[in-house]
This record gives sequence, structure tokens and C-alpha cells, in this order.
Amino acid sequence: MPSPASSKGDILVPSAFRTVEAGQPTVRDTFADRYAVDSFSDRYSAATGYRPVRATASNRTNPLPAGSYKVASLSPELPYAGLPAIKQAQTNLIGFENSAFPYFGKNPRSGSGAYAQGTRYGDNRVLVHVPAGFDVRKPGVIVVFFHGHGATLERDVRDRQLLPKQITESGVNAVLVAPQLAYDAADSSAGKFWERGGLKRFLAEAADQFARVYGDPRASEAFNKMPVVLVGYSGGFVSTAFSLQVGGLGSRVIGVVLLDALYGEMDKFSSWIIKNRTGFFVSAYTHSTKRHDDELARILRDKGVPVVDELNGPLKPGTVAFLATGEGIRHRDYVTLAWTEHPVKDILVRMRPRLSVIAARQERSQTAQPN
Repeated sequence: MPSPASSKGDILVPSAFRTVEAGQPTVRDTFADRYAVDSFSDRYSAATGYRPVRATASNRTNPLPAGSYKVASLSPELPYAGLPAIKQAQTNLIGFENSAFPYFGKNPRSGSGAYAQGTRYGDNRVLVHVPAGFDVRKPGVIVVFFHGHGATLERDVRDRQLLPKQITESGVNAVLVAPQLAYDAADSSAGKFWERGGLKRFLAEAADQFARVYGDPRASEAFNKMPVVLVGYSGGFVSTAFSLQVGGLGSRVIGVVLLDALYGEMDKFSSWIIKNRTGFFVSAYTHSTKRHDDELARILRDKGVPVVDELNGPLKPGTVAFLATGEGIRHRDYVTLAWTEHPVKDILVRMRPRLSVIAARQERSQTAQPN
């Protein structure tokens, strides 16, 4: 039986991890002031950079200290061409202020609230993965993964569904960020991703966290410009849909992948597809979601959007694909075995030829936007 949230195991945190309490003034506020105590290799060495911290009765249901420190503001003209590639893969669990939970608002789908901080809605951790060889100087992509019901980041997203492994083995210049949604529960609640601008705030914080992992504050600017692919599995469809509708990321979202996840919110998905004809949308399904996938495909065809039922070669701009999978494919295994083994890896490999083109187009788009 999976351990409940109240009996989480060791949490690994950087040995030199520091926080500044939210709202407290600081005398100095630069990246160097906050992180000059030790080197990147000191903080993140696999051998010495972490110390295990045993969750105790007093802190088991409390979130990790949110990343309330901040990277010093960067000039948009600051170059980062001299930054090196990451030599050693980094897979960390980090407390985010802007993760899904804790959340004290209402559920816009039902109007109910009472999302109290506790075992189910109190985990603010985010799985952050940067593969060895990732180079911030090259065109890259951020993969945001929204897990399904009954999941934890360690047991399921990392160890069973192998998201970090899929990112690494794709060979694509990609990083992963996966928030903990409702902890180990049959619950699709999106928390802060229900809020307008929720995804934008989450990824702004992720950019600073990635910069910290990278060891140089200049990398934050690059991460803040990278295109984003949203991947929703099963109950993660709610967070995915609301991130598209109110997340505030605009054209930075270049693709959406649903893994047996189209249980609803079809208006939000269809609206994004119709308005973003250079992005791609791939929904793979079993019998569980076939009815909704068939319905969304029909809606799109009626709107004049071309729809395909298989993937051939690289993902092209505007690809909209609905992929049926066979009877032997299980919903529980879908993140590692859908239309192919390791489907997230497959998507990344298929989009790799276009990353340079996408990066150039987004650079032009962001340069043209008014301040």
C-alpha cells in the first residue's frame, strides 16, 4: 500500500539551501549575495551535495520552504553566451511558492472551496530535472508534466513513469518541471493552476530555480524565453486545460500532449487548437477516453482543422493527432507505453528538427511585444 502523505520518507534538499521568509526585507539582494557561499559543484555533487532530512511529526504535512528567495533582476540585454553545458544530470525536489498547492481559493468547476493545507493539498514540491549535456545557449524546450490520480512525484512520476529518464534519453535540449498536484489522491484539482496567470507565475519561478541548478543567474533569462510543451496524463487534464485557458503564457506554449487524459474541458482544448495553428496537439487514448477524443476530433473537423490518426516523422506546425491504442495497452502504464514505448521521449524526438525554428520565431514574437 502506498505510504500516505503523513509518512513521507526522506526529502533531499541542498545542504547549503537557504530561504528568505516571504515579506522579510533583506539587506542585499543579488544572486552572488545569496549563493556565493559555495560552488555549483559543492551544492549539487551527487556524492556530497545533499544531506538527507528525515520528515518528522512536526513537518511531515507542511510544505518545504517555498523558493521565496529570488534571483536578482536581469537586464534583457545581458548575454549568456559564455555559460557552459550541464555536465551532470540534476533531478531535484524543490518547494515552490507558485506550485499547485497549498491553495486557498475555490474550484471554478464546482464553486466549492475548503482546500485546506494538509496531507492532500499541502505538498508544494516540484520535480525539476536537467539532463547532462543540457546547454542553455542552444534552442531548448521546457516540458511541464501534470500527473494523474493517486500519484506522488518520487514513486510515480520519477520512478515508475520515468519522466526524467525519458527527457534524458530523448537527446533533446529539454528540461522537465512537474508539480505535485493532489498528493496520492483520486483528485483532479488544479490548485493555483486554476488561477489567471498561474502557469506564468509557476514557470517564472521555475526559470529562477533552473538558473540556480545551472549555477549562474544569467540562465534565468534564457529559461524565461524557452518554448513550453504541456503534457497531461489522466486526471492532469484539468491543470492542462486551465493552463491553456488562463495560464497567461501565450505563444510560449507550442504543444500539448494528452496521455489518455481527455475526460473533459473540451472547449478549452478546442479553443487553444483553433487559435494556435502553429502549435501541435497530440491526444492518445484507450477506451477510457475514446468517446471524448472522437467528439473533439469531430468538433475540429467541423471547424476546418485537419486531423490525423497517426504520427509520421517529425511533428509539423499545426499537427493535430488523435492516436488510438490497442486493447493490450493499460491506462496505468500509459506514460511509459502508449502508441509507442516512452511516448514523451517520442514527442521530443519528433519535435527536435523544429526547435531552432521555433526558438527564432518566439524570439521575434517576444521582441515585438510592447513592454
